[in-house]
Amino acid sequence: MATIHISDVDAARDFAAVLAHVRSGAEVIIESGSAPIAVLHAPASPRRTVEECLALLPKDSPATIDEDFAADVEAAIAAHREPLNPPAWVE
Repeated sequence: MATIHISDVDAARDFAAVLAHVRSGAEVIIESGSAPIAVLHAPASPRRTVEECLALLPKDSPATIDEDFAADVEAAIAAHREPLNPPAWVE
């Protein structure tokens, strides 16, 4: 992730450009003189824990949940770290 330092005056002058940097994945540090006063970055994607996923299973689920189940799920998640890009209507 790129980090961009910008003065508070420049950020106020062209805030749309600051947001464009954030949307492109950069972290923007807004400074007054040499002191940072704000850090802008995209929010982290919400993620479910394994426990939350297990809680979503229906009571009559045929899934076998043994002592290795959580490790298996975590291994599957780690193997597929590509970003989820849901359609706009999901939000």
